[in-house]
Amino acid sequence: MKIYPTKEIRFLDSETIRLRNITSDDLMQEAARGLTTLLLETLDRPLRNGQCKPRQIWLLAGPGNNGGDALSMARMLLQAGHPCRCLLLSGGKTLSPDCRLNAERLQAMAPDALVVNDSGRWQSELLDPLPNLIVDGLFGSGLSRPLTGCFAQAVMWINAQEAEVVSIDLPSGLMGEDNGNNTPDTIVRADHVLGLHYPRLAFLLPENAPYVAHWQLAPLNIPTEAEAQVDTPYCLSEKSEIRALLHPRGTFANKGSFGHGLLIAGCHEMCGGAILAGQGALRSGIGLLDLCVPESVYPTVQTALPEAMVRRNEGDKRCFNSLEGLPLDKYQAIAIGPALGKGPAQKQGLEALLQAIESRQNHRKPVPALLLDADALNLLADHPALWALIPPETILTPHPGELDRLAGQRADSGYERLQRARQIATEHHIHIVLKGAYTAVIASDGRVCFNATGNPGMATGGSGDVLSGILLSLLAQGYQPGEAARLGVWLHGLSGDLALQQPTRQGIADEPDLCRQSTESLTAGDLPRHLGLAFESLKNDIQ
Repeated sequence: MKIYPTKEIRFLDSETIRLRNITSDDLMQEAARGLTTLLLETLDRPLRNGQCKPRQIWLLAGPGNNGGDALSMARMLLQAGHPCRCLLLSGGKTLSPDCRLNAERLQAMAPDALVVNDSGRWQSELLDPLPNLIVDGLFGSGLSRPLTGCFAQAVMWINAQEAEVVSIDLPSGLMGEDNGNNTPDTIVRADHVLGLHYPRLAFLLPENAPYVAHWQLAPLNIPTEAEAQVDTPYCLSEKSEIRALLHPRGTFANKGSFGHGLLIAGCHEMCGGAILAGQGALRSGIGLLDLCVPESVYPTVQTALPEAMVRRNEGDKRCFNSLEGLPLDKYQAIAIGPALGKGPAQKQGLEALLQAIESRQNHRKPVPALLLDADALNLLADHPALWALIPPETILTPHPGELDRLAGQRADSGYERLQRARQIATEHHIHIVLKGAYTAVIASDGRVCFNATGNPGMATGGSGDVLSGILLSLLAQGYQPGEAARLGVWLHGLSGDLALQQPTRQGIADEPDLCRQSTESLTAGDLPRHLGLAFESLKNDIQ
């Protein structure tokens, strides 16, 4: 699903009107019908506080086409038997033609339903009786600067109410992409956002969580000819697209058919990350897994992962520092970093690995796909000279803090961080998996695919280690880095979602207790256990 920046949305609207030979008002009525359908679903649910009181609905309309949508919705709500009133706040501005037309229609249909405030100042006393549901139609995605004057006062009034708030298109005051210079107090804090056809980039960025609690999309008939004229670097992955990436497994396949991967992880103080990453790899279809760990944790890891071929690091007994004993020519993919530690010895080991891969590349020998995670990223940030050794098409999997360290400075917003990640990816011809809600998979050409699976329960230690194992497995099986990244983050998030839905058995074998997880109780160890169901769900469309 494509995500278009605001200026492209305006072009798509105008091209839709031209190609379908309709008026702008026709398109507005189509949008309003879709938005009203979604709003009626909201009306069927209890209020935010759980009460089922009758809805006292006020729609707030601004002077532009977002206000026209709200005015049209008010008319449709009345036609559906839902009493409501609409406050048209012009702020002394001239109404757009479609906004004026729909104000006249509402006035003609139900004169008492339209209240006009064209004084240029906010008059909250006009909203009597007070609403318990506010539909915010003041402004949509066309804003380029923070709200001021009566519109800012209206937003602050909305945010001060106990009413549930539903915003049309975007919460008023929120810009479609970059809100780094916005004014937080003049942005509507919406409980629900009813968008139009395409997600807005702002929906997917962490700084906007206070304003976009939940969002849904109302469909519009946008011609494919219009979309073909507009390029965008952003998309939101859909299940059908991810399913198409899956490689079938042949009846006569053997373990050699699914790749041989090397995981370099763990140190004397930490081995949990190595175990979790190993579980992620083993549960994702890898044919053979070698796991290189220091001798001090070897017994623990070998006991936890009997299916892996655990190798002792031949150098330092407490941490990875040498490639000795590792047959790089056997591996289709290598991942390094989980629980590795970031001392001088580990830096030496990482540098040796990168130099060995570079040497193979220079001698035109097969080069394993490479993934850097966790402490490998921290070593890269601490020793920038290592960047020159990173082979093209490598996957990096930073969380936001790690990305900031790689960039050399802290980002002020998720939007700024995303743009820095795109710059790093294109500059070094690598892939970046920027982890978090709506994990962003950034390709080496700067294109971004946001992930649609996962939940807040996955914000727990070790979750990223499992993802590294999944990605290593997919790379070893022959998936291209971009495909592996998109498929891997989808399966990783889906396993977390399924862990919340599926009861797990706890207790003694003959008297198991069924225990359902919550976002609070979810642990990284739950993720590998649900990867099988995640694969089946993706392949067979199991819900």
